[in-house]
Amino acid sequence: MERKHALAAVTHLRRPGGAASDPATDRRAERVRTRVRLMIEITARSGAYRKGLVAATRRLSPEEAAILSDLEGHGLQVPQLHDVLCGGHVLVDAPELYDKWRFVGVSHERLSSHHRDIDKTRYPDIGMRGDVVREKLHGRTAQGTWVQLEKTPAAFGGKKMPSVDDLRHLMDYVVYRITRSNVGPWGLSRMTERRPLYLSPFLAVPTSLTPPVARVLTQALRRVEEADDVTAVSADLAARFPPPDRQDLAGELGQSLSGRAGRGLFGNSEVWVTETPSRSAAEVLRESHVPPVVELLQPGGPS
Repeated sequence: MERKHALAAVTHLRRPGGAASDPATDRRAERVRTRVRLMIEITARSGAYRKGLVAATRRLSPEEAAILSDLEGHGLQVPQLHDVLCGGHVLVDAPELYDKWRFVGVSHERLSSHHRDIDKTRYPDIGMRGDVVREKLHGRTAQGTWVQLEKTPAAFGGKKMPSVDDLRHLMDYVVYRITRSNVGPWGLSRMTERRPLYLSPFLAVPTSLTPPVARVLTQALRRVEEADDVTAVSADLAARFPPPDRQDLAGELGQSLSGRAGRGLFGNSEVWVTETPSRSAAEVLRESHVPPVVELLQPGGPS
């Protein structure tokens, strides 16, 4: 919901002749920018990027933040952000993003060779420049939206005469042909149009089990559950406090998590703590000694 408000704030700011935006929407947009900056700084600690990425995040525009925040909202994780910043081709199962990412006064129509099966007259490819995305290019797919960041902007197909950037863009294309990697603003990515990064694929299809299969599966799950009950202090306590008696164990396998619950924003990324331990907390823990549970339950133990 916060991303939607922040994007609305950005759109309002870019409307021709629009009045000054509401301070509350400005604060929401700034929170989104701060969140995206932190995501980029985290991935920059462990990933290999061209120099200047962290410095560029200080000039992150609201439009750039809205696009990256939308990708995160559709399942992008911090480790995957590396490929996005390095020019990875991203497919999103969200056709509405095509219009959301067309910012008045900032976006411009562009020609590209991506997704030629789409009617470019109806859905032209849209470019946008920024300090972090350099040249953002996005367009429609049959089922959603695609987006890709490029190192060098180009004016092919426009009314402008070819420039030095166009020559550099051709050089990036040569690098792509040699390395089979997209040339992004901050590195190279193997996530090309033929092998894209796919966000929010709808792969969960409910399937019913036949009664014999469900019965055998339930028996197997119960055996696994009984053998895996090692969380108690002792076998005696485990027998006294059995796990909940669930009738349909097989049915639970088909239940999906609500919303977008899953591995989360950080996925398989390396997470570490930069703060030093609190001395006062350590002193409190040392002073408060509580006898372990096993000692309390043994015969002759403290009453």
